[in-house]
Amino acid sequence: MDPFTSLLMLIVGIIAGFFGALLGIGGGVIIIPCLTMFFNFGIKEAIAVSIVSVVATSIAGASRYVEQRITNVRLGMFLETATTAGAVSGAFLAVKAPSSFLYILMGILLIYLSVSQLLTRKKEEEKLRNDLFITKEDEISRKLGLSNKYPDIAEGKEVNYTVIRTKSGLIASYLAGLISAMLGIGGGIIKVPVMNQLMNVPMKAAVATSKFMIGVTASTGALLYLAYGLVNTEAVAPVAMGVMIGATAGTSVMNKMKAGFIKLIFGLILLYFAYNMIIKGV
Repeated sequence: MDPFTSLLMLIVGIIAGFFGALLGIGGGVIIIPCLTMFFNFGIKEAIAVSIVSVVATSIAGASRYVEQRITNVRLGMFLETATTAGAVSGAFLAVKAPSSFLYILMGILLIYLSVSQLLTRKKEEEKLRNDLFITKEDEISRKLGLSNKYPDIAEGKEVNYTVIRTKSGLIASYLAGLISAMLGIGGGIIKVPVMNQLMNVPMKAAVATSKFMIGVTASTGALLYLAYGLVNTEAVAPVAMGVMIGATAGTSVMNKMKAGFIKLIFGLILLYFAYNMIIKGV
C-alpha cells in the first residue's frame, strides 16, 4: 500500500474514532462505507478491517469515560453477556451471507436508528432539565444495582437515573452483538438507542457504557474474521492508529456538549451512510 493511501486511511480512522467516542459507536458506520466507496474494498473485507479497528476505539475511549464517572460499569457487564453471544452468531452468519444482503441490511438499520435519534433529541434535554430519568426500577435492575448517576458538565449538575426494562434490554443486546459482528460496527449504533430509549439511560451515560462494552463484543467477532483470513493487515494499521487518535480527542469533548446536539449529529451521520449502503446493495 502506498504512503498516500495509508495517510488517507489514517484520516478516515481519526474521523471515525472521534465520532465513535462522541456517539458511543465503534466507528464502523464511517470506516466501512469509506473503505467500500473510496478504497474499493469488498464489503466483507471492509467489515473485517473495521471490526479489528473497533477494538482500538474501545481501548482509547472506554477508560477515559470510566475516569470521568460517566460509564455504568454494572449495566455494561450485565448487557455484555448477551452481546458477546450475539457476536459469535453474527460472525458466522456474515461469512456465509451475500454481500448485497449485508449492504441493504446495514442501510435499513441505519435509517431506523437515524430517525429515532432525530425525533427524540428534544425529549432528551427536557428529561434532563426536569429530572425525568428517575422512575420506578424493575426487579432485576433493583437487585443488581444497575441504576446510577453521572456528572453532566454541559447541564452543570449530577444526573440520577433508574434503569428499566432490563429483560427487553438483554434481548436487544443479543441482537446488537449479532448485527455488530455481521456488519463490523461494534454494536454501539444499536446499544446506545436501546439503553437510551428502551432502558431509560441518559444519552451520555449510554454513550460511555456502550464504549465500555464495544471492546469485548468486537474482539469476539474479530477473532473469527482473523481465523477466516479476511483481515487486511496493511489497512488495519493506519485505520486503527487513526481511530485511537480520534477516540482520545472525542472523549475529551463529549461531556461538554448538549445531549440533544450529540443525538442530532448521530442521526445525520447515520442517515447519510444509510443512503450509500442501500445504493450499493441494490
